[in-house]
Amino acid sequence: MELTVADQRVLVFNDQISFDEAQKLAWGKKIDAFGTINKIESLWSKPKDEDFTLIYHEHRYEPFWHVVAKAHYLYNRNTEYEVPTKGSEVNSVECFGNVFDVKNGHIHLPVLEHCTQDEIDEVLVEGMSGKSSLDLKKYLSLSPKQVKNLEKAIPKNSIVLPPQTRISAIMRDSLSKMIKGIQADAILEETVKVECVDLYYHPVYAFKYKWISKNKEAIVEIDGLTGEMKLGERVFSEYLGKIMDTIFLFDLGSDAAGMLIPGGSIAVKIAKKYVDTRKTK
Repeated sequence: MELTVADQRVLVFNDQISFDEAQKLAWGKKIDAFGTINKIESLWSKPKDEDFTLIYHEHRYEPFWHVVAKAHYLYNRNTEYEVPTKGSEVNSVECFGNVFDVKNGHIHLPVLEHCTQDEIDEVLVEGMSGKSSLDLKKYLSLSPKQVKNLEKAIPKNSIVLPPQTRISAIMRDSLSKMIKGIQADAILEETVKVECVDLYYHPVYAFKYKWISKNKEAIVEIDGLTGEMKLGERVFSEYLGKIMDTIFLFDLGSDAAGMLIPGGSIAVKIAKKYVDTRKTK
């Protein structure tokens, strides 16, 4: 089997929405962030803007993985085809100089099948939650830039979130779909190619508001690329300054424990050095 893996890349999206635009969008949706009940109550009490205050904001870059794997198999396989006869009176059939007895109204004709099998697996995985999300595909056409030094590519006061989902797990799942036990008598071609192993960072604005009279806090998040709004659960200021070394994000070396997959043994190494470093801090 021939296995190839594309050059691993880190790509960063530039903001399409400015901070002022994001802040204006978030301010307009601040009541929504406090839940349906409070929103309904606000229709009656009509709180003033002075009853809300911005207590925190951040600009962060969230990661997601994009992996595309393809497999191609060309092989031959010996088998038999059941061919029905024209009637119950047929006892045997002569074909290509060979005579075949009829069994239960069929003859069993030996053949050699020439087979081609192609597989493809494309996954987009949120770097923090590990959930697959095809919705992330909307970002891919927005012209990200490839970077070699992630720290230099990110604005100074922005937060970079190291992915909690390991590329080794994503690769394992993808390759297990591509590398299959082929039922064949002769395999002529057997190739697996990982065409894309990319780590993307996309910008998000987060604004935490306090409803003073209710003494409640809530977070509004604005997508820095699309301007879409959603409610946030927490801010990520605790990750400030944490940037994972890209060499360990993409280490797929052969000195890891072997992972057995039908059709071959693929060794995948996780970003162990970075994980161990964090444990010692």
